[in-house]
Amino acid sequence: MTDHYRAGDRGGPANAPPRTFVVPADFAGRRLDQALAQLWPEHSRSRLKGWIDAGRVTLDGSSVAPRHRLAGGETLVVVPGGEASPTRDAPEAIALAVVAEDDDLLVVDKPAGLVVHPGAGNPTGTLLNALLHHVPALAALPRAGIVHRLDKDTSGLMVVAKTPQAQTGLVRQLAARSVARHYLAIAHGDVARDVVVDAPIGRHPVQRTSMAVVERGKPARTHVDVVERFGDATLVRCRLETGRTHQIRVHLAAIGHPLVGDPIYCRRRASRDALRAFPRQALHAERLALLHPRDGRPLAWRTPPPADFAALLGALRAHAASHAR
Repeated sequence: MTDHYRAGDRGGPANAPPRTFVVPADFAGRRLDQALAQLWPEHSRSRLKGWIDAGRVTLDGSSVAPRHRLAGGETLVVVPGGEASPTRDAPEAIALAVVAEDDDLLVVDKPAGLVVHPGAGNPTGTLLNALLHHVPALAALPRAGIVHRLDKDTSGLMVVAKTPQAQTGLVRQLAARSVARHYLAIAHGDVARDVVVDAPIGRHPVQRTSMAVVERGKPARTHVDVVERFGDATLVRCRLETGRTHQIRVHLAAIGHPLVGDPIYCRRRASRDALRAFPRQALHAERLALLHPRDGRPLAWRTPPPADFAALLGALRAHAASHAR
């Protein structure tokens, strides 16, 4: 499942040259932080505010507070960077399935079983470590440019920023819900019709390591479209409008059709060996579409499900065909 990082872009380009701006006359009365966000929109407001707070922004030669009101005509000088390296993890020679790459972004097809970034129980051997080996310059970016994630046992497409500007742009697109993310999922039971699940998600009130539909959770919306029925299981395509932790897994469980193989949210015992034997949640990030963070070009990628997912589909189709005779 996917969720986005909003607070993680405090890094900046190391050793970048200073930028000078003359405050336009019609900016009179605006706050410094608001004006700078308009003058240099490639960077997020949080990053620019961090530079102001650190004294890396001067107004006519003097440091001022972010809320300082401008008169118009002043000279602003911004010295980017100064932060400690946001990523201290070691690069590791882990193979990456690169779908697309340019100077600004990288799209990878993450295999099931690969953790996205280091954490408790997974200090190494992660996608982040692999990214640092593939593009060493990502060490200068928060989370090595990762702007969203997939669960360890979910396969499929992820986009990674290669510059601070691209990271800011991609995070803004995720926050604006303009990134299209489509997933293939195999759910238990016969999903009768297409459905939109609009149910807030938050921490489970008792099981704090899992999520749940809770009244005071964050808004979450998932489109579930039926693709193919097999009687006791259904292939569905899930389209995300939001990106909450475990969103698809929680929403499918909430409508009574949990993911096949989900170790947390599926309490249903499968009726067939093929379903019982599947070792992970049957979820694959099939399609990703967004606007290029540098020039706004529409981009889209698609990747087929991996071998284990395809084999399960084959077994379900064969079983359905044998019972249709």
